This record gives sequence, structure tokens and C-alpha cells, in this order.
Amino acid sequence: MNPVASTRDIRDAVYRHTIPAGESFLFEVRQGQTVRLHDLEGNQAVDTLFYSARNPRERYDAQRTLRRQNNVYLTTGSVLYSNLGNPLLTIVADTCGRHDTLGGACSQESNTVRYALDKRHMHSCRDNFLCASLHDGRLQKRDITANINFFMNVPVTPDGGLTFADGISAAGKYVELHAECDVIVLISNCPQLNNPCNGWNPTAAEVLIWN
Repeated sequence: MNPVASTRDIRDAVYRHTIPAGESFLFEVRQGQTVRLHDLEGNQAVDTLFYSARNPRERYDAQRTLRRQNNVYLTTGSVLYSNLGNPLLTIVADTCGRHDTLGGACSQESNTVRYALDKRHMHSCRDNFLCASLHDGRLQKRDITANINFFMNVPVTPDGGLTFADGISAAGKYVELHAECDVIVLISNCPQLNNPCNGWNPTAAEVLIWN
């Protein structure tokens, strides 16, 4: 998958926000706008969910998206489909080249099963998703479904298993998505410390929006 750079100038962005390491962020992108997720320091997983702003029960559907494009990874040209079969966003630029759709979000339960019982109370992406969505009021616990892990490297093994590997991103890498409708974006800037998805050191990420 060949990286595709953007032609957009940062100075023309109408919105810019830095998400601290390990924190969540919820915002909206209007139809026709383009949003950039920017890996500021490199090797940082940005767990993300998308919802229709007009009807939040319509949300990103991992299975439909993968089936439509016949690929388990996302990159330039990938269309993100909803559970109603509608396009939510299209990836229009990507300097990383590949993004995970299978690894899911870390949680108290997965931290316990994968690592150790004493990891149960560590901060997790599922906690971030729940806190941000409940605070916003439009989303509920049932709306936290299979997410995209932008910049995260989860290779599929020959026997069909998954491995959490060192990231393939680097400082300054980004992915840009064109909104096909008004979209709610829910991000957990992953706080995981127990596998190499964040290089064992979670860092900040940035969001930019262009009209």
C-alpha cells in the first residue's frame, strides 16, 4: 500500500486540536469537510469510532467496510461504511499506508486476560470511549462497537491469528478522511502500556479540519 500525501495546507485548516496522551476526544465533522488525524511523535495508536450526526444509531460497521473493500486494512481510497450500508467517510490521503481494523480497543477485561490481573485497573480505550460518549449524551454504552486503530500495526499471521507489533507509523505521519455526511468522531488516544502499539510510551495526537 503506497502512501499518498495530502495537498492541504495546515494554515488553511479551520480547526486544530491536540489530544493529550491517553485521553479521549469527541467532535463533529460536517459533510464535505476533511479531517486529518496526525501522529505527532510516531508509533501512537489512535482508536476511533464514527457515527452519523443525524442519527447516532447509524455507525461505522467494521464487517461491512472490510467486505466491501475485500481487505482487512484501511488506506487511501478505503470507504468507511455504516451499519445501514451508507458511506460515512472516505480516506483521501495517508502517509502511514495501513491501519488496523481487527485489534479492537483495549479494556479492563482484555488487559487482565492478555497481561495480568494487576493490569485490570489500568486506563483503557474502552474507558475513554464510555466517558466521552456518556458526557456528550448522544451516545450510550451500546454504541461502543468494533473500532478502527489508526496507525496501529496488527499483522495477521499465516494461521489467521493476530499479533500486536511495533508500529509502522512515525512522527508526522497522518491520515485524512473526507466526510460523506455529518459525522460524530469519537477518539481514544490509546493509553496502552503493555504492548508495543504505542512504543510503550503513549504520546499526543492532533486533529485538523478543512472546509
